[in-house]
Amino acid sequence: MNFVEELRWRGMIHDIMPGTEEQLKKEMTTGYIGFDPTADSLHIGNLVGIMLLKHFQLKGHRPVVLIGGATGMIGDPSGKSQERNLLDEKTLRHNQEAIKQQLTRFLDFDAGKANDAVLVNNYDWMKDYTFLEFIRDIGKHITVNYMMAKESVKKRLDPANKSGMSFTEFSYQLVQGTDFLHLYETLGCKLQMGGSDQWGNIVTGTELIRRKLGGEAYALTSPLITKADGGKFGKTESGNVWLDPKRTSPYKFYQYWLNVSDEDAEKFIRIFTLLSKEEIEDLIRVHRTAPHARVLQKRLASEVTTLVHGPEALAGAEEVSRILFGKGTTETLKNMDEATFLDVFSGVPVYEIDRSVLAGEIPASELLTDTTGIFPSKGELRRLVKGGGLSINKNKVNDPEMKVSEQHLINGKYILVQKGKKNYYLIKLKN
Repeated sequence: MNFVEELRWRGMIHDIMPGTEEQLKKEMTTGYIGFDPTADSLHIGNLVGIMLLKHFQLKGHRPVVLIGGATGMIGDPSGKSQERNLLDEKTLRHNQEAIKQQLTRFLDFDAGKANDAVLVNNYDWMKDYTFLEFIRDIGKHITVNYMMAKESVKKRLDPANKSGMSFTEFSYQLVQGTDFLHLYETLGCKLQMGGSDQWGNIVTGTELIRRKLGGEAYALTSPLITKADGGKFGKTESGNVWLDPKRTSPYKFYQYWLNVSDEDAEKFIRIFTLLSKEEIEDLIRVHRTAPHARVLQKRLASEVTTLVHGPEALAGAEEVSRILFGKGTTETLKNMDEATFLDVFSGVPVYEIDRSVLAGEIPASELLTDTTGIFPSKGELRRLVKGGGLSINKNKVNDPEMKVSEQHLINGKYILVQKGKKNYYLIKLKN
């Protein structure tokens, strides 16, 4: 199966320029995708582009990652209603390095092969371009009529859009076209890929190459990912789902995929994993016979978490998930870093106490009633203990007078109390 065929069955092609598939069949081809460096981490909205490059390299072609240092200073009007904040060079360089580190999980950069991935930053060739050179070398080849016909430009120039469009953003497609031209000349790059909202910008690049050099270049875009319920893909209540574990813990990352709908799981497992067509069809068949088992979501979450964070992070995320279903242990809790621990128990009631309370030892009955108020009375606490329904740090409490001390602290400041199967409470030491 060639690259285009692979993308077709996975539902990853929106538009493809005539001749693209023939070019890819003919020879090892260099192709690129641009990534926005406005943060020091990519997020799962970038995963489609990453997977495109991954498949591209697996099929023997050479992927180029373009960090949009120059275009990041301008702002792309595609699909947006206003200009973005502009970044300084120091921030852009920092973000570039962080993004490259993330991409090494997916692409081979230094394997000594002809199709090793290449990372470039368009700031490196745009920073010395004078305005006069730009309008002479680039601007004269593309007409204003051509630029105005682009859908992204039309939307911004609509009288209903009061914010309008600056000349800076209007010129964006020329800057992106210059990138394609530069990569065509320096790396022999003949293909640009991206999301379907980038089609107009990409085609401007192919047109510039044709008009200025008489060369042939190609374009391929993938659909923008949507969720079946109309919600925005890659967003949660707390914002983006990031690839950086410091921004989104592997546990939360894993949970995002675990909780997608059945319809989305069937779509996402094709796009965001490397599983074969046969494996995916088998999984979908099994899932449809017993959707309550969520076989598809579990495999999706497992595959994507491993791809992004590695097998150890997956094991940790699965172990943490077991805690919420009553199968975790004290050891699990104590091995968990504080950020993940707080992720898992975000939203549960928190009771703060002074460290002095645990300086000696305090009976559980006193700690959980008079000190914190987790139980309204010692009588209720004793009844729950008798019925086997009270745990501290996942250890069942058999004696209401058991002694609690600093030795029970998780991450040096927390104690986890569980009433019944689902009711959790945190006791936290004040700073």
